[in-house]
Amino acid sequence: MINYIEYGDIFALPDVHCYAHGCNCAGAMGKGIALQFRRKYPDMYLQYKKLCKDGAFKLGDIFEYRLNDEYVYNLGTQKDWKTKATLDALRISVWKMLESATKQNITAIAMPKIGAGLGGLVWEDVKYVLEAAALHFPDIDIIVVENYQQVNGI
Repeated sequence: MINYIEYGDIFALPDVHCYAHGCNCAGAMGKGIALQFRRKYPDMYLQYKKLCKDGAFKLGDIFEYRLNDEYVYNLGTQKDWKTKATLDALRISVWKMLESATKQNITAIAMPKIGAGLGGLVWEDVKYVLEAAALHFPDIDIIVVENYQQVNGI
């Protein structure tokens, strides 16, 4: 099931410890929510950057990162930071993420409007992809925060 939240911060949602976001495959996390992920998980960023440099993170791939009880799914949705995300890469990576989350007994994943910010995709198209995938994984709640808003001034 997908829950849409108009304004909020994915990192401030109660009882959610698993996150996802779209990434380029060039090793850059310098803007938008990717920069927040980079700051919150600096070791993840270093691993991601190395994967990209080695050519081991491509469109449609996922890079899973775990820190204690938190999971991050980095989804390969853009070739590089200069190009737009593709719906095919988004579709493939979302499916892989949900398959992996099922195996790990993850029941909730929070994400931004994945691929529709700096990724340049049309949000309605992305919603269709997410909703189609979610039908096959009814035990996982996907929480989409459509617009970032600081919580409690943090």
